Amino acid sequence: MNRREFLKHSGVTVGAAALTWGCGQDDPAGTRSSQPSGPKEVRVVCDPGDPIASTPPARWAAEQLCKTLAARGITARTCEKLEDVPPTAMCVVAGGSATQACRDLLSQHGANAPSSAEALGLASGSLYGRAVTLACGYDGRGLVYALTELADAAAHASDPVAALAIPSPVVEKPANHVRSIMRLFSSDIEDKPWFNDRGFWERYLSMLVSNRFNRFNLALGLGYDFPNHIRDAYFYFAYPFLLSVPGYEVRAPQLPDTERDANLAMLKFISDQCAVRGLNFQLGIWTHAYEWPDSPGVNYTVEGLNAEKHAAYCRDAIRILLRECPNITGVTFRIHGESGVAEGSYDFWKTLFDGVATCGRPVPIDMHAKGMDQPMIDLALATGLPITISPKYWAEHMGLPYHQAWIRPTELPREQRGGQGFFSRSSGSRSFLRYGYGDLMREDRKYGIVFRMWPGTQRFLLWGDPEMAAGYGRASSFCGALGLDLFEPLSFKGRKGSGMKGGRNAYADRSLNPADDWEKFRYTYKLWGRLTYNPDCDAEVWRRDWHSEHSDGSEIE
Repeated sequence: MNRREFLKHSGVTVGAAALTWGCGQDDPAGTRSSQPSGPKEVRVVCDPGDPIASTPPARWAAEQLCKTLAARGITARTCEKLEDVPPTAMCVVAGGSATQACRDLLSQHGANAPSSAEALGLASGSLYGRAVTLACGYDGRGLVYALTELADAAAHASDPVAALAIPSPVVEKPANHVRSIMRLFSSDIEDKPWFNDRGFWERYLSMLVSNRFNRFNLALGLGYDFPNHIRDAYFYFAYPFLLSVPGYEVRAPQLPDTERDANLAMLKFISDQCAVRGLNFQLGIWTHAYEWPDSPGVNYTVEGLNAEKHAAYCRDAIRILLRECPNITGVTFRIHGESGVAEGSYDFWKTLFDGVATCGRPVPIDMHAKGMDQPMIDLALATGLPITISPKYWAEHMGLPYHQAWIRPTELPREQRGGQGFFSRSSGSRSFLRYGYGDLMREDRKYGIVFRMWPGTQRFLLWGDPEMAAGYGRASSFCGALGLDLFEPLSFKGRKGSGMKGGRNAYADRSLNPADDWEKFRYTYKLWGRLTYNPDCDAEVWRRDWHSEHSDGSEIE
């Protein structure tokens, strides 16, 4: 077949099957023709007295398993007690790993219950005289991972009920504390449609948590490197696009108040949907510039703000924002000069940090590492909040799965260039923190390290390589680091006013477009999520997608 026929065959098939379990649809592509021969009924037992099984994320995951099975023609529902399960039904018991039932069943196989955060256990055996499959977790998130693993197996198997039987026990725990996906809003033309699509968020966030990402990071204000020559300023200085702050007359005059209020409601919806699924929600405010020189054609401007009010306004805005969206679980700030705030402006950041510290709950602060110096670190630590610093894992592109081993000559410190200015640190004495962890790995550090994988030239062949993803999974906890924040594919699409109508897929032939832009990278998300959770994950986890969709000739090494 020619290239177009191949893309239509493989791309449409993959896209159509991508949401099989996430949205409860049947198999529109016809990728699983075999009919199940075993039981046609499944019960998922969730004891309301179990503090893990009764968490909202665990209940959500149990319902998703039932929806997956229903999409395959299997009657499935949740119940509260084992005795409520009909004798002819397949039984899945969901619970916390500390329960006696979990310990008893795992002990039948000589396995121990998981005992660390986000750990899971899966096993089949006999419980109180009947055959069951156990899905357990040390906490609610671990149980979500156990139940979504069963859902993924059932979605891709020729016999979905048989896929729920676990031939040998599985006990897993995460290799990295942070496994994060970052998505950018950088184009009002390309990004408003997905931002305002509630169905998109339900599907996308379900996909992320099923692949064992535990954090979603929404980045605002990263559409430009510097606050000049701006064409598209939507969300660039984010606060006026979300809030009217009492005591200030700050607004984007081109933006209707109704749209501003709808943006805040959507941000709250996104963060709430993350909480439902057990995902942390990180909000990135990357730019604090409110004036944009040499930008005569910019589509949005900000009025009512000056240098005297700047820090106080930002402080009050972030405080209100965190109160309005209680499921925002962390904030990321770009500290260096590209933020529009001159490096060394410690009073500004002290004031802004106070808004986070006084929002009414502990919200961790993450600081992008470029140009970071000890006074900035001390300011952040003085809030008493959990602090992380995020250096770029490599440079502006996908490198090999190990850390940068030397400082390039162009990034060597230049003491003579210190002093005042927007880049007095990152272009002077702290220039070696442009890429890599620099001198941040002190043994006595009181902050965490999360590596950030910058997009740059995202080489698509490498994004689909399990060995590459596993390599990063192993190295992202280097020297006690917490993990990885990964810019997703298409991150820089539409930056710097380059957005085009028609969405992010960019196919000239619209018949190739999947429903959601992430679907064509579904394999990427699975590899990076599962292999940063467990770099030694069973290869069948990512092979099952291909086996179900391309049964013949789909062996992948």
